[in-house]
Amino acid sequence: MSFLSEEIQNKIELETDELNHLQELLTDWNLISDLSLSDLILWIPTWTGKGFYAAAQIRPSTSPTNVPEDLVGEFISSGRRNDLDKVLATKRKIIDSTTSGLRIDAIPVIFKNKVIAIISRHTNADGRGGLLEQVYLTAANDLMDMVAEGKFPPPEEVSKTSKAPRVGDGLLKLDKSGLVEYVSPNASSAFRRMGLAADLLNQDLAKIVSKLQHKPGPIDEAVMLVSSGRASGEVEIDNGKSIITLRAVPLVKNDERFGALVLVRDVADLRRREKALLTKDATIREVHHRVKNNLQTVAALLRLQSRRADSQETKDALAEAQRRVSAIAVVHEALSRSPGEIVPFDEVIKQVIELVSVNPENSLNVEIKQSGSFGDLPAEIATPLAMAVVELLQNAIEHGMPSTNPVEVISEKSGGKIRIEIVDSGPGIKEGVDVFDTAQLGLQIVRTLIVDELGGELKVTANVPSGVRAEIIAPIVKKKEN
Repeated sequence: MSFLSEEIQNKIELETDELNHLQELLTDWNLISDLSLSDLILWIPTWTGKGFYAAAQIRPSTSPTNVPEDLVGEFISSGRRNDLDKVLATKRKIIDSTTSGLRIDAIPVIFKNKVIAIISRHTNADGRGGLLEQVYLTAANDLMDMVAEGKFPPPEEVSKTSKAPRVGDGLLKLDKSGLVEYVSPNASSAFRRMGLAADLLNQDLAKIVSKLQHKPGPIDEAVMLVSSGRASGEVEIDNGKSIITLRAVPLVKNDERFGALVLVRDVADLRRREKALLTKDATIREVHHRVKNNLQTVAALLRLQSRRADSQETKDALAEAQRRVSAIAVVHEALSRSPGEIVPFDEVIKQVIELVSVNPENSLNVEIKQSGSFGDLPAEIATPLAMAVVELLQNAIEHGMPSTNPVEVISEKSGGKIRIEIVDSGPGIKEGVDVFDTAQLGLQIVRTLIVDELGGELKVTANVPSGVRAEIIAPIVKKKEN
């Protein structure tokens, strides 16, 4: 019912299966609109019988619109449109006899022998003399008859592709036996690029497709059913020279198939672009993987250097540097496993917590508890956030001793921002002390990352009854620099 506004839902009386049928019709009615060279408006009668609501509207991609205004949500009372009233009463379509100017037909949408809606078709009756237009209009009338019989859209499809063809991409019309009666110029060009030298007209399309595939072994049954027009569905044909998508719509009257429409789309360029994007994505992931490996090597070198240092101060400084590098490596590791530049930050935080928990400075094995969800974040936000959380967690453990109570990490996303609290229950902050007025690098790094780089906020305050509460508020999307 996503296509219906709440107001319309409250004024109509349709069962769930009837609404599902309308939803399926709207998924496919662009085909009718394009073939009709017409605007279509779906009218649903009210449960009181006092009128009709415009529930959906579509404009053709094959001709200029005849209804430039948006009519969705408009109410027409009974008596204002005699054609709609007659269709509802008789279950028969009403064809406008106008031969020039705007023609408006009304076609019932039948489901289980009931008129559940009416399609109003608005067509410019002038200048429709070409063969292509005549084939389009004849096919559109066939589909409209199927709608009026409750046979369109087809109940089942044997196969489905991700990019269905449109009428303008290319059209074939088949007779009952699967022979090609009409070929549009775009459809002919698509088959030429597949390597077909012969004319398609009066040929058996299924046999042509079988020869073009050049594949050893039996042909996929779905390909044969679709290319012969015997079943509704979409299939993709790839023979190395080009790639096309075929979509078949069997034409049925009085429960007997008398032909089919086959839409054709050349998708070779599209598939090449998709392949290029996949290659680019794989390359980017590999770069992140190698950056992660290099950072882990740097962290390992810092750890070795720390062990050989003579003074404790040098050991501590090198250990801090190692944690910071490791935090960045964690983000790159997540990026190497994720498509695009989006990081599943909950995974990053788990690794960051583990990184701090196993640190030798956590001699009392203080537990770190995390609540709330971080969700997915852009890499440009995730990296500074991960580094900031590492610093604040390390401070919470180091300055929260001798308390062994858990350190809490609390996260919340709302209003385009992420809020992270890190709370310990240690001795807390002495009154009158400015925590940022210190020679220690940790908090200075956090403030630079959060405030200067991300344009967020950083607050460090006394917790109640004891301890320190550090709060980060940062935008989920980084602000662009002027």
